Amino acid sequence: MSIKRQDGMTMIELIMAIVILGVGIAGVLSAFTTVVKSSADPMIRKQMLAIAEGMMEEITLQSFAATAPAPSITPGACPDRGTFNDIRDYHGMQTASGFCDTAGTPIPDLAAYNVAVAVNPAGGLNTVAGSGSIAGGNVLQITVTVTHGAESLELVGWRTNYAAGLPN
Repeated sequence: MSIKRQDGMTMIELIMAIVILGVGIAGVLSAFTTVVKSSADPMIRKQMLAIAEGMMEEITLQSFAATAPAPSITPGACPDRGTFNDIRDYHGMQTASGFCDTAGTPIPDLAAYNVAVAVNPAGGLNTVAGSGSIAGGNVLQITVTVTHGAESLELVGWRTNYAAGLPN
């Protein structure tokens, strides 16, 4: 009499394999879900930085001293930045319904991003000494804050009146 060898798996072995595979797949999927859920965050952060850098460049390229009366700014509205003629005109600019171009036209793709600008004398930087010290009031600190939902990015820059004291 020969002993017949069995091939295959028992029902208990099959159930145990399914349970072990299920737990493993659930762990992998939960990690995958966490990664996918926050995958757009770097793109949003990069867009916020691009908006802030663009505003900072636009502001610092303006004249330091006023060449005309400052336009009035309505907080929350999109101002016509084409009428801004010096750095201080941007002080207090704040949008509440999305980012706009220089003409004050809302940009639909950037409707979730809001911008606030503050321009103030730069405090301690007004006393920088060197080969030619900077006179008081000739340094401005520019703060551009971009928000998207609960996230906020603040970019700070300084602008000197490098033409102060030069002959006209």
